[in-house]
Amino acid sequence: MRHEKLIAQMTLEEKCGLLSGRDIWSTKPVERLGIPPIYLADGPSGLRKQVGAGDHLGLNPSLPATCWPSASTVACTWDPALGEELGRALGEEAAAQGVDVVLGPGLNLQRSPLCGRNFEYFSEDPHLAGKLAAGYIRGIQSRGVAACPKHFAVNNQELLRMVSDSVLDERTLRELYLAGFELAVKEGRPRAIMTSYNRVNGVYANENEHLLCDILAGEWGFDGAVVTDWGGSNDHVEGVRAGSHLEMPGTLGDSDRQLAEAVRAGRISEELVDQRADELLGLILGADRPPQGGAVFDEEKHDALAAKIAEQAVVLLKNEQSLLPLPAGARAAVIGDFAAAPRYQGAGSSLVNPTRLKNALQALDGLPLECLGYAPGFERNGAPNEALKTQAADLAKQADVVLLYLGLPEIYETEGLDREHMCLPPNQVELLKAAAAANPNIVVILTGGSPVETPWLDLCRALVYAGLPGQAGAAAALRVVCGQVCPAGRLAQTWPLAWQDEPVSRYWPGRRRTAEYREGSYVGYRYFETAGVPVRFAFGYGLSYTRFVYDELEVSREAVSFTLHNAGSVDGAEVAQVYVGLPGGKVFRPAKELKGFSKVFLRAGERRRVTIPLDGDAFRYFNVKTDRWETETGEYQVMVGASCADIRLEGRAAVQGSGAPCPYEPKRLAHYYSAKVEEMPDEEFEALLGRPLPASDWNEKAPLEMNDAVCQLYYAKSTPARLIWRLLTWLKDRSIRKGKPDLNILFIYGLPFRGIAKMMNGMVTMEMAHALLVMANGRFFRGLLALALAFFAGRRAQRRQKNSAKQLDSAPAHTG
Repeated sequence: MRHEKLIAQMTLEEKCGLLSGRDIWSTKPVERLGIPPIYLADGPSGLRKQVGAGDHLGLNPSLPATCWPSASTVACTWDPALGEELGRALGEEAAAQGVDVVLGPGLNLQRSPLCGRNFEYFSEDPHLAGKLAAGYIRGIQSRGVAACPKHFAVNNQELLRMVSDSVLDERTLRELYLAGFELAVKEGRPRAIMTSYNRVNGVYANENEHLLCDILAGEWGFDGAVVTDWGGSNDHVEGVRAGSHLEMPGTLGDSDRQLAEAVRAGRISEELVDQRADELLGLILGADRPPQGGAVFDEEKHDALAAKIAEQAVVLLKNEQSLLPLPAGARAAVIGDFAAAPRYQGAGSSLVNPTRLKNALQALDGLPLECLGYAPGFERNGAPNEALKTQAADLAKQADVVLLYLGLPEIYETEGLDREHMCLPPNQVELLKAAAAANPNIVVILTGGSPVETPWLDLCRALVYAGLPGQAGAAAALRVVCGQVCPAGRLAQTWPLAWQDEPVSRYWPGRRRTAEYREGSYVGYRYFETAGVPVRFAFGYGLSYTRFVYDELEVSREAVSFTLHNAGSVDGAEVAQVYVGLPGGKVFRPAKELKGFSKVFLRAGERRRVTIPLDGDAFRYFNVKTDRWETETGEYQVMVGASCADIRLEGRAAVQGSGAPCPYEPKRLAHYYSAKVEEMPDEEFEALLGRPLPASDWNEKAPLEMNDAVCQLYYAKSTPARLIWRLLTWLKDRSIRKGKPDLNILFIYGLPFRGIAKMMNGMVTMEMAHALLVMANGRFFRGLLALALAFFAGRRAQRRQKNSAKQLDSAPAHTG
């Protein structure tokens, strides 16, 4: 152990106390031994260090910080170096505010375009996501602050995220849902990682030894600290055993006592607790600790960087008859509520208090456009308003061009709630129809963190996707529209023609006990390209104001080289993408998988030789029979293009494999070999899993258990419990109808009974949560008595613990 002498001086209670939080955001110090607390803060889209009372949902105010473009928007830059630059600035702000650990970046795969938290995650592709995350991590940690990528692993829906069991085969787990984390860990070397709420194949992620010990620490060499998501600890003792180091938030010693009692009872060894404490001390006592607040950061410089990133992320999706860039002096009507009240970030724990913010109307100042006026056009809550629509159409008639700001409202993208469809609100589409009837020169500037269906695409001549661009995003989109910036963003997620075309549309979300990943590895473009299903906009797609030509391809197992030529008259950047496939292979696999990319800036007329390396992972697959990575012998297709659907060059690479036999019987997996995974029979999914399917439904006749959620109270034996469910359901639905999600209600609705203890910062002990469960199961008075006894027992235990800590603090530290 690295801190053996220090640990030898600690009592069992102190060691156990180190492994759970002091409060919402900090760890417990051991002052007599000079072990300080560390402060953790949310940070995937900007720092959120709260002032005053803390909460994990972003409800209470936080210190001003730069609100960066969301991860899903940064992914459209396809630029890990830019991500690293963002990370350095984020690390500077964390150091200035006394934050030791930044909880980010978010790294979950965008399995479904309807996941309410997709804006926090990079992509549907693990290679792109992992490369970008590694850049963030390197940048953050270059400033002496630890990065904590999340949520490890297979957390791909908000519905029932704290109790759901993600059921998937080992190969899909490794090749898709862990691959991004693997890249981030190996290339970024994060000092911490956050586990997810859900189970993975029956075991909670935070106590999943296969994930934490076998893979994370064993195979990838991770030597940092594993932190629970807030309230994500199921059984603290089992978490520590499996490789978890820090339970958050604090429980006022309740979890410490459970762990210490487990040691005394022989359920877990003190040597293992020592090991976890030693590993956590590596984070706490790590080099280059930031100053504890009081410093400042350059707000103006960081705002300029946020603008630069937002500009590089803008994706030009349509530009009919080269309407864009607009000529200088063009008379523009600005229409749409988002122009005045921008949607620039998601809701929930990532919510940032921006240092500054401009809307589109303010950003027009200084740009070479003549603004004829502004009309809101629609109500943000989706209610129809003919007067607003008519006013907007009248303004549109007077202009050369209409800048129409549309997008997803806040309620559509928030932590705790998934989208129900991929459509824009109907009142926005009706506004577009009215504006197009008045003026055909419509430029739609679209904001949102996920794809939308676009049956209205023919009504606009240009479509500019700005994503969730952060505090400086309004000016960024307009600079692209005016031609001051050549659009260089490329999509990091496929835009299907309709939600029903998605391979997961029949299986997602898991609505009860399980979330079944029946589509296997066919997620996003991997499915669409292999199954031949048409899409609206392909993965990697984006238009430019210039034209790029690819030629002179050379392919080897180690690298791909080609010449890239900017054949247009405008300086610009191209994202060259390398995909690999193996036609006719014995092991089923997608037709194309991204294995490399490079963002290349070229002056007009410039040529450059580009080399993109292919590492040892480019041709591998995970063999479930040998339980390791293998390579199949064959002549691989190596494709270079401007998107997964726009392949410009193609070559072959002869690869000698590892010789492992094919792990599958093709006849038993016919749908997987054909990529027709839309309707997967139980028996075939079981053949892929290699085991029977677990029960997917709740047993409504059985008593509720500690890992059942509040939303299941509708079948509780207790009448008061069922009334509580009705009240919470009414409050939840009312907030959704209003378009203002109540994050507290959403969180409580999906909270398991054990989460009541884990999330109340010690106000409710685990024994009290058990008593509440007894009451919900119809034994009201027995539960009420148990609740009272547990309450007073918990308070006595807290007093004893506090007195013991005081006695230790007053004693001299042992230095021998």
